[in-house]
Amino acid sequence: MDVNKILNADFLDILFDGRNKDYGAYELRKNYDKRLATALASTGGLAFLIFLLVIVGRGVANAERNREHMQQVNLTAIKDDPVQQIEKPKTPPPQPDPVKVQIDKVTPPKIVEDDKFDEKNEVKDITEVVNVGVINQEGDKNEEIVNPPKVDQETGVVETPKQVNDDVPFTKVEIEAKFPGGDEKWSQYVQREVERHMDDLQEDGQSGTCEVQFIVDREGNVSNVEALSMKGSKLAEVAVNAIKKGPKWIPAIQNGQPVKAWRRQKITFRLPDEQP
Repeated sequence: MDVNKILNADFLDILFDGRNKDYGAYELRKNYDKRLATALASTGGLAFLIFLLVIVGRGVANAERNREHMQQVNLTAIKDDPVQQIEKPKTPPPQPDPVKVQIDKVTPPKIVEDDKFDEKNEVKDITEVVNVGVINQEGDKNEEIVNPPKVDQETGVVETPKQVNDDVPFTKVEIEAKFPGGDEKWSQYVQREVERHMDDLQEDGQSGTCEVQFIVDREGNVSNVEALSMKGSKLAEVAVNAIKKGPKWIPAIQNGQPVKAWRRQKITFRLPDEQP
C-alpha cells in the first residue's frame, strides 16, 4: 500500500493489504458492528412485542372473568311461609241464673208463754221441709232441686303469661325469627356469600334451591344448622356456613315474649346458562 494512503486507510485495509479480500473474512469483520446493531434491535423489538401480547392477554382474561361473574348471580325472591294466625278464645256465654228454691228457716225449739208465741218461729214437721237454712226464702218447692252453693264472682284480673321453657324450641310461633334488616338485607348478604364462592359453585355444577333448618334462641344465637335439601352439594355447604357465620337473628315472638324456635330459610343459585 502506498505510504500516502496509510494515514487515511482503515485498520482492516492495512491488515488485509495484499491478501484475498474476496475470501469472506474481510467482509465479515468490516460489517460486524452493523450486523451486531441489527441483531440487538431485532431481539429488543421481538421481546417488546411479546411483552405487549402478554399484558393485553391478561387484561382481556380479567375483563372476561369479571363479565362472567356479573352474569352468574341470579337470585330469586323467597317468600316466607305465612304466619299461622292463632284464634283468640271465644268468650263463653253467660251462665243462667241459678233456680231460686224455697228455704225454710230452722231454729232450735224454745219454750215460751202463750201470749209471747210467734208463728214464724214455729217448728215444722220434718216431712214438710224441703230445704233448710238459717233464713226463710220463697222459691221453687221441687224436692229434686238443691240450693246451689255460692260462687265468687270473677275478679277480672288477667293472669300473666307463664314462663316459657327454653329447653324445647317452638315449631310454630306468632312471629317467626328474621334476619336483621329484613328480606332486603338477607338477599344482599346471600349474594355476597355466593359471589365469594362462585368458582367453587360453578365447578360443582349444581344449581337449585337449598332449604336450611336451624334454631334461633331468645338472644338471637343460631344453632343446629342443617341442610334439608341438596345435601352434599357445594350450595348446601355455602348455605350452611353462611348462616353459621352470619350475625345474630331477631328472635321469634310467642305470647308477646321472645322464644327459642325453629326457622327455615332458602337459598337459590342458578348457573349462567339456565333461565331463572
